[in-house]
Amino acid sequence: MSISPSAPDGLTWRKSSRSGGGAQCVELANLPVGAAVRDSKSPDSGHLVLAPAAFDQFRGWAKQR
Repeated sequence: MSISPSAPDGLTWRKSSRSGGGAQCVELANLPVGAAVRDSKSPDSGHLVLAPAAFDQFRGWAKQR
């Protein structure tokens, strides 16, 4: 897991399907290995890069909310 202040060029960000169009959601981008996660309200504030296993854990946690 790492935190990066700027996203690599060419990432396609998408909002969570569970966001319901609300203002409080995260955006995801697929990476060659793992995923990047950022706050949709503040996309320029950086993003979190998760390895596949860490992303699976994050996704499982989010589904329980």
